[in-house]
Amino acid sequence: MNLILAFILVPFAGMLFIPFLKVNGKGMLAFVLLMINVALSTYLAMESLAGEAFSVVLPGSYVTGSIPLRIDALSAWFILIINMVFLTGGFYGLFYLKAYREQRNNLTLHGILFLFQHAALISICSIQNSFVFLIAWEIMALTSFLLIIFEHEHIATIKAGINFLIQAHFSILFLMMGFIWVASRTGSYDFRAITAYTSSIPAAASFLLFIFFFIGFAIKAGFVPFHTWLPYAHPAAPSHISGMMSGVMIKIGIFGILRMLLVIKTDYTMAGYLILVISLISGLYGVMLAIIQHNLKKLLAYHSIENIGIIGIGIGIGCIGLGNGNQVLATLGFAGALLHTLNHSLFKSLLFYAAGNVYQAAHTLDIEKLGGLVRRMPQTAGLFLLAAIAICGIPPFNGFISEFIIYIGLYSWMSDATLVSLLAAISATAGLAMIGGLAMLCFTKAFGVVFLGTERCKLPDSCREVPFLQLLPMYLLAAFILGIGLFPLEFIGMLSKPVSLFTGEIAAQLKPVQMNAFNALQPVSLAAWLLILLIASIFSIRKFALSHHKIAAGPTWGCGYVAPTSKIQYTAGSFIRTYSKLFAPFLSIGKHEDEIHGIFPSSGQYHTHPYDKVEKWIIDGPLKFNKSFMGRFVFLNNGKLQFYILYGVIFILAVLSLPFIYQNLYSFVEFLKHL
Repeated sequence: MNLILAFILVPFAGMLFIPFLKVNGKGMLAFVLLMINVALSTYLAMESLAGEAFSVVLPGSYVTGSIPLRIDALSAWFILIINMVFLTGGFYGLFYLKAYREQRNNLTLHGILFLFQHAALISICSIQNSFVFLIAWEIMALTSFLLIIFEHEHIATIKAGINFLIQAHFSILFLMMGFIWVASRTGSYDFRAITAYTSSIPAAASFLLFIFFFIGFAIKAGFVPFHTWLPYAHPAAPSHISGMMSGVMIKIGIFGILRMLLVIKTDYTMAGYLILVISLISGLYGVMLAIIQHNLKKLLAYHSIENIGIIGIGIGIGCIGLGNGNQVLATLGFAGALLHTLNHSLFKSLLFYAAGNVYQAAHTLDIEKLGGLVRRMPQTAGLFLLAAIAICGIPPFNGFISEFIIYIGLYSWMSDATLVSLLAAISATAGLAMIGGLAMLCFTKAFGVVFLGTERCKLPDSCREVPFLQLLPMYLLAAFILGIGLFPLEFIGMLSKPVSLFTGEIAAQLKPVQMNAFNALQPVSLAAWLLILLIASIFSIRKFALSHHKIAAGPTWGCGYVAPTSKIQYTAGSFIRTYSKLFAPFLSIGKHEDEIHGIFPSSGQYHTHPYDKVEKWIIDGPLKFNKSFMGRFVFLNNGKLQFYILYGVIFILAVLSLPFIYQNLYSFVEFLKHL
């Protein structure tokens, strides 16, 4: 109880003391307070992951009732992920925000909000009282909105923040409907009441309840078609906030879906197919749109949608395994999903931090204006490349391990599948393979155009590598990325208890010595080690052989051009031209080009503007219709006071007449019944 009280008081301590400190002290105190809460929550999470689940009931109030706090293995896994990303993001933010030292008040609010955001996320993983859960969810939404609009002087940032806030409240609306449904039937806000209630109602009703919760959490997670807020919010926020949002905040949507699968007794097979279909669409559509983006952070934002799709594929096949009584399929599905949740939080945070380094050095995120940064920022380039390889699922990095587990789950599903499920398994396997291939295309473009070649526009003289301390949390993330890839069984072993919450079995399903699928990782890890040793040996031999030779540098061959220019290299658009033509029916790319005249034209320009077709259909279309429909009533706003008074009188009369109308309507219905 004392630990919980200390955890609650830490953000309020920041609110009391941070405003009175100097600029340097604000960030340091916020980070120290964050470390206190990280230490407290990590201790409880490790205890729950290693032993019995932590459970305590707070007294609450007359409105909320008692407030149960339960940290089981699922909560513990997500708490550890949250703490890892917040620690690295908080430390990175100390140096990233030095460029905003003159914004004293802005930095004060930012530090306080960062603490409350962390506390809200940990609370969501722990609270199992629906009323208080929604309060924590609202705190998370409001703090996220204020963190996103840090650079509020830009109109685009404000628009992105408001877009996020509106859609966040659509998420809350669906969650409220689900919780109110259960509370009105059971009289309890406890999550255990959901289990008891859904155990006694028809399967169709429980599945409908699951749909309410799934939509609410899917909006936060960024599943297609609920993703349209994400590509605007991530680029608008500071880079450490982008890393936090992509690394953990959208994962809270995944946590919510998994929690509801635990507490709602429903048709898991039907739920699994629903999640699988939406996840495949999300993964493919997310990576397809990522490829055509010109803004580096927007490109990474669409890859978050892609990876949420990969996590969803794991959850989907896990649910199908539960529904069919296939313990191996369920184990592999949920294990792959949970491990990929951790993996994505690591490499996506690293990618956003690298993008932040590029932005602060080059003052732009437009890929078409960058190039050759590997010479100016070699460490950032190397870290970006490492994370890019990991996100593409290539060994020996962590992304390969979780995707490999999901692949093995799909193959095991095929072995005893019916015709329908076989087609589903083959489609899911092909979709996952296509996602990986398109991701490689995307990051080949991103790394090649941003870091290789020569600069396409004049970069500032100050464009150089960031300080080592700003790189330090990035190296920590890189170490975990490599560590999971080289020692996968150690991390997979930690998943036994979270997965057992779904499968009902602990060691029997996740002990590598008893699971051929996990044993297959042994030779992969060995091959990865041999590859690293081979590369290290080659570089050592090369260095020794060239140690006594003078290395001369000369100009690159210009393909016959006597004056090489950056214009003869690939642009981001030309690199993917074949792809954009091939997938044109699924993409929306606006073009602007100058018409060329004469044999020797003086100048010409060609611009492309990618857009999201789903956003155009489900957001822009209804808004345009609403604007057109409401425009028909503009005559009511005629500027005449007499009419406005008349509107008020009509409204009052209408309200007063409602009881009379209702009474007469009720009497008429009763009369019809007697007939």
